[in-house]
Amino acid sequence: MDNGTMDNAFRLKSVGKNNSFYRGNNLGRQFRKSEYCFSIVIMKPNILKQKSFAFSVRMVNLYKFLKSRHREYIISQQVMRCGTSIGALIRESEQAESVRDFIHKLSIGLKEANECDYWLDLLSATFYITEKMYRSLKRDCEELLKILTASIKTSKLRIK
Repeated sequence: MDNGTMDNAFRLKSVGKNNSFYRGNNLGRQFRKSEYCFSIVIMKPNILKQKSFAFSVRMVNLYKFLKSRHREYIISQQVMRCGTSIGALIRESEQAESVRDFIHKLSIGLKEANECDYWLDLLSATFYITEKMYRSLKRDCEELLKILTASIKTSKLRIK
């Protein structure tokens, strides 16, 4: 690829004079090219961001299902609002002004995930969704709850 382009999996970061990005064949190793020293910066996929987005898509589809199949408008709107706001708050936390702001945004996301968990329980108890749908959605919601809780705990340790 050309100089200045980045790949989703990795990028080479210049630690020399010009701070431009390059791709090279010597992955995993530092190497010299003229007077510049380069090292690889691994760009890890943001699991929380990916999972929350996928969950948001599922919540929109659940909303459509409840609206068209059961003509249910109130609970379906509630579950869609809280289910999609989790991902929005995680995205918002990426631009946090401080670690405390980051924790605050994730904490709100955690509350939304907990509310979504409640609505899923209610939808199951009132037979709006099947047991199979419930278990699948519940598993994803609980996974987000666990990841958010761990992220908040880790971030709180950083400010102490």
